[in-house]
Amino acid sequence: MTEKAVPETVTFDSDGYVLEALLYRPGTPGPHPLVVMAGGWCYVKELAQPRFAERFAAAGLASLIFDYRNCGGSSGEVRQHLDPWEQIRDYRNAVTFAENLSGINVDQIGAWGISYSGGHVLILGAIDSRVKAVCGVVPVVDGYENMRLAHGTLGLRRLQEYLLDARRRKAKTGEITTIEHQPLNEGEIATWPFPKSKQVFAKLKADQAPAYVGHTTTESTELLLTYSVFPYLDRLLGLPMMMVMAEGDDHTHWDLAGRAFESIPGQTKTLSIVPSSNHLTLYSDEQQQQRSASEIAGFFVESLAVEP
Repeated sequence: MTEKAVPETVTFDSDGYVLEALLYRPGTPGPHPLVVMAGGWCYVKELAQPRFAERFAAAGLASLIFDYRNCGGSSGEVRQHLDPWEQIRDYRNAVTFAENLSGINVDQIGAWGISYSGGHVLILGAIDSRVKAVCGVVPVVDGYENMRLAHGTLGLRRLQEYLLDARRRKAKTGEITTIEHQPLNEGEIATWPFPKSKQVFAKLKADQAPAYVGHTTTESTELLLTYSVFPYLDRLLGLPMMMVMAEGDDHTHWDLAGRAFESIPGQTKTLSIVPSSNHLTLYSDEQQQQRSASEIAGFFVESLAVEP
């Protein structure tokens, strides 16, 4: 049995922020291709992602999993503030850092993302020519449509009113308010209105990722409502792209992801659908996680032309 890769903790600069990351290397001589990785809403680098990085290392791929600014081990004074465009800048700065690592082939850099970052890597692939292949897992592709479907009409109205109240309070008092990642009980205000998700993430925090914090600034959710990958999809023409969808995903909505996949022109795209699953399957079901990790590793090996 192949031993698990042991990561090295590294740091790098991103627009003046110090980002903390886990660097995984295969146990074979380099130079190696490298996959830049980051997580979704509120994620830290230890949450779910190392299982994918371990599988990538076994396939001959290095990985760099980083914490965004304001989260986990990275710097940033407004903790838990998630700006998707700043997060995409963090991805780009991670690519720059990877270019200067010893033992890495700078012409073989890919990007992987899950949930919120599953959308980020589609934009990254469209705007950064250094990225030679991307994989988005259960991606967020349109924040407003995602929230409208997840919350329903009345729930979305309540959420929007909550965000407006927070905005008005900040204007009057300077207070930076927060909103829960998920609710404890159905109907309570949270960005993602799924109590089951709160239970799963509580277990992930206990077992894998003690640095996980289950809330964000309310402005983070406002920014989510402006987020869409669709203006960038035409630019993915010719770029190897893999999308992994969960068959019953009602968190990031596999029908929305399917619409995005169909909007990408050309024949260099690959679709993988995890059967009898949901958004949380790729976090809580280790067997399905390993199957997907192996399939994604195969995609990057082929797309980044890894030598056997």
